[in-house]
Amino acid sequence: MCNFDKFFVVMLVATAILFNSVSADPELLQDVCVADLTSGVKINGFACKENFTADDFFFAGLSRPGLTNNKFGSLVTAANVQMIPGLNTLGVSLSRIDFAPGGLNPPHTHPRATEIAFLLYGELEVGFITTTNTLYTKTIKTGEIFVFPRGLVHFQKNNGRVPAAAIVAFSSQLPGTQSIGATLFSAVPPVPDYVLAQAFQVGPQDVQRIKSGFASK
Repeated sequence: MCNFDKFFVVMLVATAILFNSVSADPELLQDVCVADLTSGVKINGFACKENFTADDFFFAGLSRPGLTNNKFGSLVTAANVQMIPGLNTLGVSLSRIDFAPGGLNPPHTHPRATEIAFLLYGELEVGFITTTNTLYTKTIKTGEIFVFPRGLVHFQKNNGRVPAAAIVAFSSQLPGTQSIGATLFSAVPPVPDYVLAQAFQVGPQDVQRIKSGFASK
């Protein structure tokens, strides 16, 4: 086998491994496995229901803007397996994110998925932070795309004076979201004040003030 053939075989194997590891979800072992969201069976995913219809593969919720009249000025509308049972085992999902002028999708992570964002309209400042605490940020405009690697802290911010909206895709049927602020300051039961005070190098009164802000969300 010549060097070129060896290189070609290695590339094929590497590509197969890469695409086989893209999704964090279980492999599909039949044509469809429409999620039975009412089942009490606990598995890594959802049990399959016996009878399904085309409606199990349909969702209209991303067709219209979401309400952004909240403290962050943004709203995420999810189109995951909980909204589209037919996504079960398929390893993909979508969301729509709407932003008021000045709106923020606060720093958060998706532990089970890589995210790719397509800007429908407006302009966003986007970024992610690596495990070496390096920030990678960029301003994207209508029709442009940005990728957020799986598990890394990231954000989107509308610095403009007009609304913005993005469609984001995930490599998981249920990517999960941990918003950093809400996770730490509104956990139940609560993270002890002394832990947060020492972690953020602030006083207990500052911790209480921040917690009260999340409690009034």
